[in-house]
Amino acid sequence: MASQEGLSSKELQPEPSVDPQVLAIAQQFLLQYYQIFDTNRPALGALYRDESKLTFEGQTYTGPQKIVQKFLSLTFQSVVHDVTTFDVQLTIDGGVLVFVVGQLKTDDNPAMGFSQTFYLKQIGDSLFVMNDIFRLSLHHTA
Repeated sequence: MASQEGLSSKELQPEPSVDPQVLAIAQQFLLQYYQIFDTNRPALGALYRDESKLTFEGQTYTGPQKIVQKFLSLTFQSVVHDVTTFDVQLTIDGGVLVFVVGQLKTDDNPAMGFSQTFYLKQIGDSLFVMNDIFRLSLHHTA
């Protein structure tokens, strides 16, 4: 029996999991990225290029210098990221799209949820962060 959209229930089944090599690339990147962010934010500039973009809480910055300046302007002294889960997809141009959900703890503040999306673009044999979108998962109640 076809659904309203014309696809059968068999056609709506999920595809096989992502290639283990792509998954390993994402895991390695996330480990490196958050370790650097938590211990040496200025070094994050090496992961970005001039055309890289960061959208942080709705504000966009282009290029490694402005991106690192944004990271350094954050007012906390210490931060620890804890990745709860992530999803990864290989893009049509050989890049890697990574969506992260986790928690971060700054200074003596309570842990806060966050989500972050990275598009890792391939240049030759290496990847760099082309796009980075970050949001805290804040829920406002009346």
